[in-house]
Amino acid sequence: MIRFEHVTKRYGDGTIAVDDLSFEVAKGELVTLVGPSGCGKTTTMKMVNRLTDPSQGRILLDGADIAASDPVKLRRRIGYVIQQVGLFPHKTVLDNTATVPQLLGWRRAKGRERAAELLELVGLDPSVYGDRYPDQLSGGQRQRVGVARALAADPPVLLMDEPFGAVDPVVREHLQSEFLRLQAEVRKTVLFVTHDMEEAVRLGDRIAVYGAGRIEQFDPPAKVLGAPATPYVADFVGADRGLKRLSVTPVESGDLEQPPVVRLNDRLDKAATRMRTDGARWAVVLDDADALHGWVAAEEVAAAADPAAPVRTHARRMEAWLPLGASLKQAFSTMLQHDAGWIAILDGDHFEGVLTPARLHEALRRSIDADEQGVRREDTDIQTVPGG
Repeated sequence: MIRFEHVTKRYGDGTIAVDDLSFEVAKGELVTLVGPSGCGKTTTMKMVNRLTDPSQGRILLDGADIAASDPVKLRRRIGYVIQQVGLFPHKTVLDNTATVPQLLGWRRAKGRERAAELLELVGLDPSVYGDRYPDQLSGGQRQRVGVARALAADPPVLLMDEPFGAVDPVVREHLQSEFLRLQAEVRKTVLFVTHDMEEAVRLGDRIAVYGAGRIEQFDPPAKVLGAPATPYVADFVGADRGLKRLSVTPVESGDLEQPPVVRLNDRLDKAATRMRTDGARWAVVLDDADALHGWVAAEEVAAAADPAAPVRTHARRMEAWLPLGASLKQAFSTMLQHDAGWIAILDGDHFEGVLTPARLHEALRRSIDADEQGVRREDTDIQTVPGG
């Protein structure tokens, strides 16, 4: 969808902002451009909608050289979201959102109808917020309106220049989550500029790590974190890149342990035998529909006064669970939140197994080794420390 071919931007004083840049962004892909201030990432973005033009090279949008496009018409085909939003203070939220459709000649009613749909999509009820003015909104709400406005004319490309950088960390995390949900629905081709590596990792399908006017590495987040291409990238990503990688490494079936499983209506003596046979101190408890109920301790089962009583009399509810495919970071956080030595993993309502701290660590190591070796995660060979 977007292709840079040997693009250089040189200013009159000789400063080179972007130096021989070549890369491609696929249709529907979200690429984050990350790097320190002055590295050329914002200049890269501004060349896509011709807020500035390259000194050399070509930029193609859907196969066409943008140099042949009228800049104003080009910009109306490209959504643009900036840090300070830039809403018109004298216009209502609904009219702000409908700005581009109106510039394109849409009927006012159609433009406002589209604006209402987009406000709903970004989590702002148009019946509540549509008639408000920007100064009546919070910073996070204004950012949502900015995203809705950028999407109002259904552009194929969305440019976002540190859009969440001016809000507090809690609101920022919420906006990131909402944007990921939105992107899953609309699947726009997105260039997203940020100086925050954690934001780049969380949002990007691929990350372009910038040095001085050049891309040092252009890879999926897991590979950037697990196998930095250069010492510069390793330094920029940080010594805690292993922790950052937790957020982009999913829990897979092969990461799970299979403890004994009993059911609510099983007899306690039957459950005790199963745990004793497996040498387990506890068992997972499922209900009659094979959905997760909780767990039961072997010690309590063995000491039960009535061995014929059902497991439900001693079963405990289990709140520490996640769906298959959740990130290792979510798994680690859930373990800490519930002070749990393991968490249950479900595929829909089906119990898949449990993830323990040891298996979580092993999953992270396998993921890193898989990128370094260029193989699948399940094909890696992890050497464990004896007794560990």
